[in-house]
Amino acid sequence: MQDIVSAVLLAMENSGFVQVEVSARHVHLSAPDVAKLFGEGATLTPVRELSQPGQFLCEERVTVIGPKGKFPNTAVLGPERSRTQIELSRGDTFALGITAPIRDSGDLEGSADIIIEGPKGQVTISQGAIIAKRHIHVPATFANKHGLKDGDIVDVEVFTDRPVVLKEVLLRVSDQYNYRMHIDVDEANAANVSGFTLGRVIK
Repeated sequence: MQDIVSAVLLAMENSGFVQVEVSARHVHLSAPDVAKLFGEGATLTPVRELSQPGQFLCEERVTVIGPKGKFPNTAVLGPERSRTQIELSRGDTFALGITAPIRDSGDLEGSADIIIEGPKGQVTISQGAIIAKRHIHVPATFANKHGLKDGDIVDVEVFTDRPVVLKEVLLRVSDQYNYRMHIDVDEANAANVSGFTLGRVIK
């Protein structure tokens, strides 16, 4: 059965389709901030693997705090990163009372400041809160086969009972990726994305 599912998914990908996943608010933490939030010597505890190899949902949770509000029980994703990053939707930023830019993951210069609270302490991030730019993770072999390269911009038609075309979708190419598109909760709600959803890449 698994071989059949894999064959069907491969056929869809080769026809220009991509599985669309919803990325809810979450935090990526640096090793020093893990220690400050959860205690000296603490490490992130994997609970569930995510669709991208090596990425996982953690047992640990934090509270994200802004001038107007806060989000307790915010998910932490591992592994640890070189810099702490908070990914939010536009609606989240309104609730927190911050102005965060739309950025590719890791592009944090000039992004919004935020407070993160854990069971053992609190850290203030001077820049690190962003609204993640809609993007597709593309395996390098797939990109080479279809003439795609890192940084390309495409449009994607999302197939639901409330279909939309999402424009200016960033392609991120690596031999470490599985082929998936990521959108935030606001975008998913606008398109009524629920469960297994496909999009068609329009070059």
